[in-house]
Amino acid sequence: MSGQQESGETVSGPQGSGEAVGGQQESGEAVGGQHGVQDAAESTAVERRLHPVTPLRRAWAPVAVGAGWAVHDPDGAYRRVSDLAAETILLAAGALLIAASLYGFLSWWFTHFSVTDTELRIRTGLIFRRTAHIRLDRLQAVDLNQPLLARFLGVAKLKLDVIGTDKKDELAYLGEPEARALRAELLARAAGFAPERAREVGEAPAAVLLHVPPQMLAMSLVLSGGMWAWAVTGITVPVLLWFATQSIPLVIGTGLPLLGAAGASSVGRFIKEYDWTVGASPDGLRLDHGLLDKAHETVPPGRVQTVHVVEPLLWRRRGWVRIELDVAGSSNDVLVPVAPRAVAAEVIERILPGVVVPATGALSRPPSSARWCVPLWWRGYGLAVTDTVFAARHGRLRRKLSLVPHAKVQSVRLIQGPWMRRQGVADVHVETGANTSVAARLRPSAEAAELLESQAERSRTGRRTAAPDRWMSGQQGA
Repeated sequence: MSGQQESGETVSGPQGSGEAVGGQQESGEAVGGQHGVQDAAESTAVERRLHPVTPLRRAWAPVAVGAGWAVHDPDGAYRRVSDLAAETILLAAGALLIAASLYGFLSWWFTHFSVTDTELRIRTGLIFRRTAHIRLDRLQAVDLNQPLLARFLGVAKLKLDVIGTDKKDELAYLGEPEARALRAELLARAAGFAPERAREVGEAPAAVLLHVPPQMLAMSLVLSGGMWAWAVTGITVPVLLWFATQSIPLVIGTGLPLLGAAGASSVGRFIKEYDWTVGASPDGLRLDHGLLDKAHETVPPGRVQTVHVVEPLLWRRRGWVRIELDVAGSSNDVLVPVAPRAVAAEVIERILPGVVVPATGALSRPPSSARWCVPLWWRGYGLAVTDTVFAARHGRLRRKLSLVPHAKVQSVRLIQGPWMRRQGVADVHVETGANTSVAARLRPSAEAAELLESQAERSRTGRRTAAPDRWMSGQQGA
């Protein structure tokens, strides 16, 4: 029988604050199959094709099959190829090229998309047709991405985040002007604009809130704990192996990958987060970044469940922080890679209106008896509850302050094991619609019990008074 006590409350509220309701439906049919009765909107929707360069992207599928076979069995592949005459190899290569080109062309030819009054439809498939029905009012975000080669060709792809689904649908590739126009239309339709008005709105202008200089980004990566952990491991492990084995090949074979991992993690982040710009627009916060692959993402403020303010140890003297997000149904998790605390607080106020980030001194620490539950690290915990957010901090070397708007809390739980009960402390967890939990750890038992009740009431009140999760609020047109 477990000695751990757990109690909690589920906070009910209206839909729209991160509930898991699917916004995408799929239907399939064999080629030549008959459709049922179609509505008038579908019959009038104009079906469009992707950009003509798309077959080049899809033509790699047959080539990838052959390459996968060669990698899986290189000796067998070499023997089979070496036994063939040169003419046979040329004929096989030509046949593979024709098959790849035909596959790419047919897959492009049978892919269509259309925008109706209520949804985006994407039809794909050569033999078995697949139709994705993406409800416009369930769109979470529409991101525009341009890999390096796509930038040279003047094309882009759209990635669609839909509430209640983990998989992203995408339209790849469209001409860049068409992709931007379609993205603007989808965002306007998701905001509630009428169809004819949405086509006229265009891309909402963005005012730059923050730009991360490359020098600051590079220095932040140098001062990050992850890179130093890999670097120390890459130096320490080879030295220990040398004393243990005296084997130079083993030392080199172990040390180089570890040192390479330290550089690769930092270089990869630098390439991805280069030229990071945050802009404010009526449809949410715009994130533009990337050195080689350009990404243009949108974060709708009304659907942000939790904001995390991260402070690595080596950043504190410079006053830098990193802002991370939990957004229901979205993979976007970074809002600001690095910025001065004051600037980051202004960005947070944009995405959580009315929220003021609590100062370090405003957080109440656990009682001294908590040291017997979590030695050394207990001082890293803290709690502050304001009229707008539940704020909890944890960590000593890498501090993380989590801000949860009261309206986004789905349930509240109190957890107290036997040892915690003996020390007179308990944990209070709040759950959000992004399947994440934020804990106020090691609070005095009486305070935790009161916090459980009061937080449930604050969350119910917050849900009743919360603004609707609509983009471009106040600008909808009939």
